[in-house]
This record gives sequence, C-alpha cells and structure tokens, in this order.
Amino acid sequence: MAQHALARERLFALRETIARLEGKPAPALAAAEREALASGKATRQATAQNDRGLRLPFGVGPLDEAMEGGLPLDAIIEFRSALSRDAGAASGLAMAVAARLQKQEADAGRLLPLLWIGDAVGALEAGRPYAPGLRDFGLSPELFLHAAPRKLDEALWLAEAAVESAAFSAVIFEVRGNPAHFGLTESRRLSLRAHASRRPLFLVRQAGEEEASSAAFRLHVEPAPSGLRPLPDRSKLSGSIGNPIFRLTLEKSRNPAPLSFLLEWNPHEREFLPVTEPNLVRPPGEQSAHSRAQLPASANGSHRSQAMGALLAFERAS
Repeated sequence: MAQHALARERLFALRETIARLEGKPAPALAAAEREALASGKATRQATAQNDRGLRLPFGVGPLDEAMEGGLPLDAIIEFRSALSRDAGAASGLAMAVAARLQKQEADAGRLLPLLWIGDAVGALEAGRPYAPGLRDFGLSPELFLHAAPRKLDEALWLAEAAVESAAFSAVIFEVRGNPAHFGLTESRRLSLRAHASRRPLFLVRQAGEEEASSAAFRLHVEPAPSGLRPLPDRSKLSGSIGNPIFRLTLEKSRNPAPLSFLLEWNPHEREFLPVTEPNLVRPPGEQSAHSRAQLPASANGSHRSQAMGALLAFERAS
C-alpha cells in the first residue's frame, strides 16, 4: 500500500515536471487556478471589507498611505523609544492610538475595556497610569484596566491570555529594553493570537534597540516641542503649552526607507493633525516657568535640581 502511494506521488511529480518543460500549467496548479477564478471576485470583495474593518487610520494621508490604510487591528504594533527620557512619548502615542480606537469602537456601538500590562522597572522610570491624566488625554478611565505583574514570564502569559480572549479593544504591553526571554519566538506566539482573535497588541518598548520581531509595524517615537495653546480668536496664549506633538519614524514597514512624521494629538477630538513647521523656539519673554525649569544647569548658573513638571497621564512612583 505504501509502495502504491509512493509510486502515485512520483507519477504526479513527473507530470508536473513535463508540464513545466512544455510551458503548460501543472495539473494541480491549473485546478487551483480554476477554483480561484470561480470564487475570486467574491473573495476579493470580502477581503477588502475585512481589511477596512481591521485598520485604524491616523487620519493623516501620507502616513496612512505608507501604512497601507492605517494600523492593522489584528497584529502587533511596536512603539519604541531609544532613550529612557523618551519613554513618555512612546507611551503617549500608544495611548493616543488606543483612545482613537476606543472612539472608533464607541461609534460602532461597542464598548470594550483597554488593558495596560506594566513593567516593574518601567514603572520606576516612567511612572504608572494616572486616571485624571488619562481622561484629559482622551481615554476613559472607566474602561482602563492596569496590571502590574512582577516577572516577565507572568506578563507574557497575561498578554497571551488577554489577546486570545478578545475581551479588550487593545492590549498595551510594556517592556523595558530588550530582555532575553522576550524574543522572536514569544513575539510570534503573540502575533498568532492577535491575528486569530482580530485584536491588536500595542508593544511599548522603553529604552530598547531595534530587534527582529513579528510586529507588523515598528514606530520609533520621540517627543517634539509643542506650540502655544490656540485661543478661539486664533491667537496664541502667551506662556502656554499646546497639544503634545510626537516625532515618529516608521522603522519597520514595506517601505524601502524609514519615513518620519510630526503629529499633533488633539485629545478633545481624539484625532491626529499633521505638523509641518513645529514651534521649536518660543519668542523672547514668552517662556513659561515650566520651560525655564527644563533649562540645563549651565544655562542659569545653578546646579540645584529643578522642580518636576505637571502630572499628565502617569503617576510618580514612590
């Protein structure tokens, strides 16, 4: 019986070889092509509809075009900060995307919570989510759940279970650096679960280097100077700080070279706005106390530590 099956496989392989030499489609390929042509149009339409439902556009034309319509909502999206001091920018962009996703879900009549899986060391460096700041940033604290596992293995187990359950609009997984126990294998497992459940996982990597992963896109995020707060008469409020601005670089995508964008986040409308000319330098006499507090010691002749700024979306860790 086994010899008969082996002989039949050899016969099929010989037929396909002869077909290729004669320039004809192989029998198996021809049958597959006929079947695909029969249902090709309906399949393409269904796929296009599913793709539109599983994308979250930024609302910025060039960026959405570079990302083939927006962020896929059935995959891993990595937000990376190269330095510890930029961790707030990576977390902020991930939260802004989550807030935009919550708005999209609410418009569709779905209210699902958001899960943030924190990192123990990352909390010491960048703080923990802070409810009043989350609300000001555009998120609903009532739909925000925070988990603080002690070990990376526990965090990975929780992330896999949360994504697989499809009970959350998104899972934000915070990782510090490039831990040895979170590599391509673990990333692949998370990616398969996200694709099966059609729920996204936002990986926030603090002070980490680029590494191979199963993320569909990787965004390198840095903070950019904010402009002055606009007033109803289109003037600017002197000494104020406007909406946050992110400088993001599309590191991993199908584009041949990295692309950089400046985006302003409007938390009230929960939308991104393109920024072409950021307000890098404030006019003389319009620097706020917060701006002066961030000057280096060599600029004001003082070596005393300066006061911390206002709390935004994270609580200071004791």
